[in-house]
Amino acid sequence: MNSALGRVVSAVMIDENDDYYFVQPARNGQTYRLLKAESPQFLHIGGQVRGFVYENEDHQLQMTCQHIPTVQVDHYDFGTVVGVRRDLGVFVDIGLPNKDIVVSLDDLPEPKQLWPQPGDRLMIALTVDDKNRIWGKLADDAIFNTISTAPSPRLQNRDTYATVYRLKINGTHVLTDGYQLGFIHPSERDQEPRLGQRVKTRVIGISSHNSLNLSLKPRAYQAIGEDAQMLLAMLGQDLHHRLPYTDKSDPQLIRSTFGISKGQFKRAVGHLLKRGLVKEEDGQLILLEKNDH
Repeated sequence: MNSALGRVVSAVMIDENDDYYFVQPARNGQTYRLLKAESPQFLHIGGQVRGFVYENEDHQLQMTCQHIPTVQVDHYDFGTVVGVRRDLGVFVDIGLPNKDIVVSLDDLPEPKQLWPQPGDRLMIALTVDDKNRIWGKLADDAIFNTISTAPSPRLQNRDTYATVYRLKINGTHVLTDGYQLGFIHPSERDQEPRLGQRVKTRVIGISSHNSLNLSLKPRAYQAIGEDAQMLLAMLGQDLHHRLPYTDKSDPQLIRSTFGISKGQFKRAVGHLLKRGLVKEEDGQLILLEKNDH
């Protein structure tokens, strides 16, 4: 196996043509082409250069000195998914000009609707098989535990973005943009996100394992519709957080005050009552203190 592939190595120039230097790493025996335009200096026979070596999409061994990826053998970082082949896996851009890295279908979720799509992100390192093919290897839980940071209680109820890195029966595991570990229970999502998908989440707690409990569902006031949001806004603006209207108020009075029908008003109040955001008392609609809007 070619042990230099997927790594940054030092090499010696052994030949050249108009466009390329041809270099060999010590004790490797393989020859790599290096674009002269990419070389950090003019090379003569025996001159040394250091760069990242790989096999390009035309199956040529190549060195690059200007496009050295952060994703390497034993070096993990995020790459962007740029293509999907159902019989092979997904293609990930790690910054090379003429090579995308395949993450095998064997390492992807069995349901293909949960496969990453172009634009999604995967944290991978490189691995080389016995046929000298370079593959992307997904980071495991140990890697994410190593790179993660402890969450702060100040994140409670904050919105944050996170990237899905593990799909399990018990829920979705993510890494936030702030590099905190997070978990989304199935009850806190309407549908399961894809591997590699970047999702907007809300912090609903901190677990005993020092990770964030997250939700993909909107806050109550965001899920209740425009009419209910209007009532909440008006309640919030009132000095005593009360309005002299209930579902028994006169329809014409409701329409002249809120610009909506009595039916729309009753539905909006019903949503607010059901979510425990308001109560009706003595002919008034009253905002409850636990409303978190």
